[in-house]
Amino acid sequence: MRVLITGCHGLLGQKLVALAPDHVDIFGIDLQEESPILPPPSFSKCDITDRQQALELVLKLAPDWIINAAAYTNVDGAEKERRLCWKVNVDAVENLAYAARKVHSKIVHISTDYIFDGKDGPYDENAVPNPLGYYGRSKLAGEKALFASPIEYIIIRTMILYGKNIFGNANFVTWLIEKLKQQQPVTIVTDQIGNTTLADELAGGIWKVIGSDYRGVLNIAGREILDRLTFARQIAQVFELDESLITPITTNVLNQAAPRPLNSGLLVDKAINECNIELSNAKEGLVKLKEQFN
Repeated sequence: MRVLITGCHGLLGQKLVALAPDHVDIFGIDLQEESPILPPPSFSKCDITDRQQALELVLKLAPDWIINAAAYTNVDGAEKERRLCWKVNVDAVENLAYAARKVHSKIVHISTDYIFDGKDGPYDENAVPNPLGYYGRSKLAGEKALFASPIEYIIIRTMILYGKNIFGNANFVTWLIEKLKQQQPVTIVTDQIGNTTLADELAGGIWKVIGSDYRGVLNIAGREILDRLTFARQIAQVFELDESLITPITTNVLNQAAPRPLNSGLLVDKAINECNIELSNAKEGLVKLKEQFN
């Protein structure tokens, strides 16, 4: 089986490469000239917002599956960089769907809880979206691009992704660990609720669902739903850091450019029960992450 991974240098892309089954031939693309995780010819520089580039690459590789792990994820930045956000989160999906149709590829696309307004979460796969900000609207439009396409697809919705990043780029967990190690005080919101997702488990779940007959929308995230402050305190406890440096605040105090879905969360019963995907609760995921640093 031939699989093309877009955004292979992102956190999820790295894990997809690392955890790929032995029978899969991996090809990765990103915006860098070279890759530290995939040697040529398995890696190519490609801008998937350019339809011709995307088409030529997909025609050349003719993959069985395309896993679209590329995304514009700066929630606040999306309010200002709307054109760039739309190009990456919508135009690129349309380009991949167009190219996939030419060679009969199937697509796995990564989406988010930000397509919901967070007023009555947690949400199952059939919940009606109502995004609050431009990032959420762009991700919903990316989903709709696949809904309108004749190709086979799986849309994976996830949230609060964390893990060990070989490029050193921070996520919520690694950012907080570093701050607490440096004895720096931090403020963490009490009113944002959702699943926390270990990137390794998301990647493993994606590989499992690719090997199944599942099609359509699927939630893959950590199996516990909790507020961000409780999660931050668990991070401090698991990594044996000073919990007293964490001060609670509410989201409205931050004056962020983009609104957040507060009472969010994704129901993952279908992933666990129908697809047999292993998903940890918050503390279990953090313990697994800590083992990677030992």
